[in-house]
Amino acid sequence: MRTNIYRRTQRLAMGLMAFALFAIPVFAQTRITLHSNKYKVSDDVKLGQQAAAEVEQKMPIMNDQEVQSYLDRVGQRLVNSIPQEFQHPGFRYTFRPVNARDINAFALPGGPMYVNRGMIEAARTEGEMAGVMAHELSHVALRHGTAQASKAQKYSILAGIAGIAGSVLGGPAVGQIGQAAIGAYFLKYSREYETEADILGAQIMARAGYDPRDLANMFRTIQQQGGGRGGPEFLSSHPNPANRYERINQEAAMLRVDNPIRNSNEFARIQERLRGQGRAPSMEEIARSGRRYPTEGGNYPSNYPAGNIGGRVANPSTRYRQFNGGNLFQVSYPDNWRELSESQSSVWFTPEGAYGQAQGQAVFTHGVNVGIVQSQGGDLRQATDAFISNLAQGNQNIRQQSQYQRGNISGRTALAINLSNTNEATGRPEMISVYTTLLRNGQLFYMIAVAPQNQYNSFQGAFRNVLSSVRIND
Repeated sequence: MRTNIYRRTQRLAMGLMAFALFAIPVFAQTRITLHSNKYKVSDDVKLGQQAAAEVEQKMPIMNDQEVQSYLDRVGQRLVNSIPQEFQHPGFRYTFRPVNARDINAFALPGGPMYVNRGMIEAARTEGEMAGVMAHELSHVALRHGTAQASKAQKYSILAGIAGIAGSVLGGPAVGQIGQAAIGAYFLKYSREYETEADILGAQIMARAGYDPRDLANMFRTIQQQGGGRGGPEFLSSHPNPANRYERINQEAAMLRVDNPIRNSNEFARIQERLRGQGRAPSMEEIARSGRRYPTEGGNYPSNYPAGNIGGRVANPSTRYRQFNGGNLFQVSYPDNWRELSESQSSVWFTPEGAYGQAQGQAVFTHGVNVGIVQSQGGDLRQATDAFISNLAQGNQNIRQQSQYQRGNISGRTALAINLSNTNEATGRPEMISVYTTLLRNGQLFYMIAVAPQNQYNSFQGAFRNVLSSVRIND
């Protein structure tokens, strides 16, 4: 009899234990459902892509493959962890770094996400950065953009999305994206939507192997590091629900994560890389400049504040990164310089504070310009003479400072000449070195190195290193 009672008790205990183990992951975490939405999933995708095209015309998207690849890896880990009921096969999740120092990030309907460099630099751990990304992914997965637009029955969907896209950028950037008259209606997600994004964000983080408490910690980091007028931009465009920190931690207590990802060597390397690239402009400075690039029509992957020419310029780094110029050439340049593609056949490598615009024209005070131009005939001296003549056209300040000297570039005969000039933006005297060689098809490969006269010696070593790294593949 005692044996039967013991067995029944044991079976009951085991059953209760099994029920408890089953119940925790299914019922403990907060259940979230999609809101009523009169728009199709394909509408989210279409409108998000339209808004993204506007964003990328106006915002300074970083052209840094290492940073881009890192964001892609973290972002995809999070996307793969979105619960199945919120997975929309038509969504196209992308993650783009923005070279702005404001602590901000935003995502558009259908999947495009933009993460400010300032957000990455402010995060204390990879988990904190991933928390912001998970929060933004949650707005997309829950279709908050079109759900909110659905509530505005008398407004068009396009006006609604334009307002949402403008609001997440905050401050003066609103007008850059396309400020509709009705945009104010969509300036912020509701506090209800913010709470939902916090909760689902915490759940996504746990599923991805991050500690969801890092999401709560990031909001405190944003508050501490935001500062400035009007407070941190992220919080100004994402209204703060009551007890946000406590609510996220409450959800985190119901989510078990073994050995969570908090930090990584890669995250530390990316932060160091970004901090070594000099000061990023604020969104206010970008908006005030009216352009994200030094000249209209250029493909510059940068974002200077107007009038920044002549500021402090750091000495060249002793570490180098490689640039691949299509199938024609490779060249290495200091890793604290920016890559500014002037055209398909011309690229500048220049430090922060050494480029900008004057009278609508791109101006550079320090750096190296590498490119290929058409030439007539197969004579290197004649082709170089014509190139120098074109370089000096309209500029009466350029003076020849040396005779041609012979050398080599990538194992082929080259010419070098030194020139002097007065920089049109700063009024300061500068030194210019020009190096040329012919390609097999008769085109002229050139490298121009420029620096203020009183700083040229400090940059000369870097110029020589860049020149010696050139590899031509024609």
